[in-house]
Amino acid sequence: MPTKEEALRQNPHALRDQREKNLEVAIGRQVRELRKRQRMTGGELAAMTGLSAGMLSKIENGVISPSLNTISALAHALRVPLVQLFSSYEEERGCMHVKSGEGVEIERAGTRAGHQYQLLGHIGSNASGVVVEPYLITLDDASHRFPTFQHEGIEMLYMIEGVVDYRHGDRIYRLEPGDSLLFDSDAPHGPEGIVTLPVRYLSIITYPQAG
Repeated sequence: MPTKEEALRQNPHALRDQREKNLEVAIGRQVRELRKRQRMTGGELAAMTGLSAGMLSKIENGVISPSLNTISALAHALRVPLVQLFSSYEEERGCMHVKSGEGVEIERAGTRAGHQYQLLGHIGSNASGVVVEPYLITLDDASHRFPTFQHEGIEMLYMIEGVVDYRHGDRIYRLEPGDSLLFDSDAPHGPEGIVTLPVRYLSIITYPQAG
């Protein structure tokens, strides 16, 4: 497990090896690379798996889609986990572009006049196992008592405009433009007092997707 210092040194712009968008080609490429890495001929691998040399050649060249039984036999013969034969396949990844002012206004617990939530995008089930919900929150009425929230996950706030005293647990933080606050959202949290209106801040909530 990487240390905190190692994690912070990771390059956020690093690219993985080029992935293949065609599943058959991705499987074939992995089979060929693993076979060659183990200095095994096509004939030897074909004999070990009960395939003909011609059939193995078609699989390695991505011409046909092998059955699950065949993929399992190849993985066993190559002495790798079955999922490794899919490792170069590029699954479609979710992406959502929301133009300025086009976020979806939603009703959230505590939503009221002077307290506006705009959901800026949503990606549900995905390979990361994490759901991310970004909101643009606008407060333009200091006379209201704002609700306290408590929910699973991690939340980050980034102040865009205005000044607000924000509660997390039993502490109050004064947030000004450019400030950020990252916290465990299982503790009670929310605006405690408005110092300067209007207030606009970005709230990004992350939590595990349902299993």
